Amino acid sequence: MVLCVVGRQLWSCGAWARLLQRQNRACVHSSIHDFNQEEIREKLQGFLGGSIDLLQQESGVAVLTINNPSFMNALSGSMMVDLEEKVTQLERWTEGKGLIVVGAAGTFCSGSDLNAVRAISNPQDGMKMCMFMHNTLTRLHRLPLISVALVEGRALGGGAELTTACDFRLVASSSVIQFVHKHMGLIPGWGGAARLVRIVGHQNALKLLGGALKVNPELGLQMGLVDGVLQAEDGGRTPLQAAEEWLSRYTKGAAPVIQAVKKVVLSGRELPLSEALRTEKDVFGILWGGPANLQALAARAKHK
Repeated sequence: MVLCVVGRQLWSCGAWARLLQRQNRACVHSSIHDFNQEEIREKLQGFLGGSIDLLQQESGVAVLTINNPSFMNALSGSMMVDLEEKVTQLERWTEGKGLIVVGAAGTFCSGSDLNAVRAISNPQDGMKMCMFMHNTLTRLHRLPLISVALVEGRALGGGAELTTACDFRLVASSSVIQFVHKHMGLIPGWGGAARLVRIVGHQNALKLLGGALKVNPELGLQMGLVDGVLQAEDGGRTPLQAAEEWLSRYTKGAAPVIQAVKKVVLSGRELPLSEALRTEKDVFGILWGGPANLQALAARAKHK
């Protein structure tokens, strides 16, 4: 998508947000793919349990908690809809800079709730659920926020896929990430396979999916799936506090600048080179001479 730049004086915070959302909210599946979003939303909402909790902090870092501990934080149908609604809320957060996705009660997520899976086991409904989650997790990945999955305990199946929708993965020393789909007679259905290849390369992706390997922190670091390991005795801090401190090195600064960083990196990854360069040029033109740029020039911040 090529973005058009008009005179800088016309760009308000609302215009900046709209610029980011034009790409972020583009869905993978729509009505032209015989996909009815409201139809599958209504069906998924019939399978209740758990919640997706969102805390937007003044620091510009939000915490998204998968909260269904009685079922290892498996996503019920209503939680899938809740997750989509929280992503919409984050897309509209003009002051946001970062996002941490975490599971409640010391475990990350065990994928989809089997009660919902059994109830929609026919191919037609399964395909609709697949497209719904493709859209939701693609939008999560495209948020103008630098995102981290904080994995404690287990991330299994769809939970492992959810980690790939984040920019980084931090894990506790006793954690396990496992793409167990093969054991269920399936492949990833939430976009996890496509994202996994981009993270670890096609050979490692084949090993992880074909072998359903249990990825401990050491193997995760070796394969490039894990970006950092949080030790239990890490200065008396909770894993969430440690993750917030880790993320802060990348989210320090003005929100428009951090969002722009995420946008140009995402464009470089998803768009052809010529389009990515045009996007970079357009976003650069918006920031040049803007408040953050002028403040940095006045403070001579370049060499600090």
